[in-house]
Amino acid sequence: MPSEKPRVLLFSQRNIFKGVLFRCALYEFEDIISQIDSVDLLAPRVDVSSRQYKLARRLAYRAPMVLSAGGERVGIKSDYDLFVAVCGFPTDLLMLKNIGNWRDRCKTAVCLIDELWIKQFGTYRHFLDALKHFDVIVLYYSQTVKPLSERIERKCVFVPPGVDAIRFSPHPETPQRGIDVCSIGRRSEVTHQSLLKMADKEGIFYLHDTLSASQAIDASEHRALTANIAKRSRYFIVNPGLIDQPERRGNQIEIGNRYFEGAAAGAILLGERPDNDAFSRLFDWPDALIHLPYNSSNVDEIIHQLDGEPARQEAIRQRNVVNVLRRHDWVYRWESVLQSIDLKPLPQLLQRKEHLKHLADAIPGSDFVAPSVTQSHSTDSGGQQLTENGTERGHSLSQC
Repeated sequence: MPSEKPRVLLFSQRNIFKGVLFRCALYEFEDIISQIDSVDLLAPRVDVSSRQYKLARRLAYRAPMVLSAGGERVGIKSDYDLFVAVCGFPTDLLMLKNIGNWRDRCKTAVCLIDELWIKQFGTYRHFLDALKHFDVIVLYYSQTVKPLSERIERKCVFVPPGVDAIRFSPHPETPQRGIDVCSIGRRSEVTHQSLLKMADKEGIFYLHDTLSASQAIDASEHRALTANIAKRSRYFIVNPGLIDQPERRGNQIEIGNRYFEGAAAGAILLGERPDNDAFSRLFDWPDALIHLPYNSSNVDEIIHQLDGEPARQEAIRQRNVVNVLRRHDWVYRWESVLQSIDLKPLPQLLQRKEHLKHLADAIPGSDFVAPSVTQSHSTDSGGQQLTENGTERGHSLSQC
């Protein structure tokens, strides 16, 4: 049962940026946190088209943040054990100006940032200074952890993206996979043209973006649709973040959400293998990814080869689903956040883990799933070896 008084104050951007597509996964994470912990959700409204917001944001690039973003201002009237700010970019920190006394009311403060490239440190320098108000910064990008910690002198921890593994799992319903190839978001034009030829000459169902859309009508409905599409897809195209924009990411290679979503849905992942140590630890089972270098034109040959190996395909699908259920649901990411600040999980978290274990154990072939989660680890800003759930190696909680 939830505690009488919420212990977590969760600051969300959902009423500010609403249906911005890449943020929908962040809102999904927030929803899971609210289910498995005792949470007050703080989601003020700010008009990002207003002159006030645009002026405050523009000035913050050039000087310390002093102006409010405008819109709704909120005062905190209760005390909390933990404040968590979920940000898509460092610029989202400007919204904290709308919350008067959050630092005084919360014992510990954590900021999660989805996208932050090392190459952008200079551009975001004043926004990064605002991170010094937090005790821990959680980053989706593993290679950003050490340099950011050195810059702001705060504890930074790598926690990879996750997924609602229950929503994305194709079991126990096991829908028919009527989509041959699914490609969402950034893509190689070379590979895209090859798949279009397959659709024209071989009649495959190739589902891809044909609109340059950036907004979902409803974030939760969008995630449900993404899950339903993914678990009806045979092959799922994946690539590292900003693979087509080295001018923004520099030489940094990071894992995107698509890897977790496609695997959770039991699709076969086709795409660029990230040159990133974290990927090798997070996706360490056989055939977790079928390597298709970016800008490859031979995607048809790879698909034809795999189509001739039905037993291998089935094994890939089972391993993908089971490993995500056991390792990459949002519950493990929240557990990692709690461990980074030595805050104990509530029973709801343990109940979700048990449910995930039950779902994974019921899948045929789950006994041949690769190494346990304790063999996968990431590194915090102090160089300590951690599992991807954030626990010290050899001291992890019982794994599902």
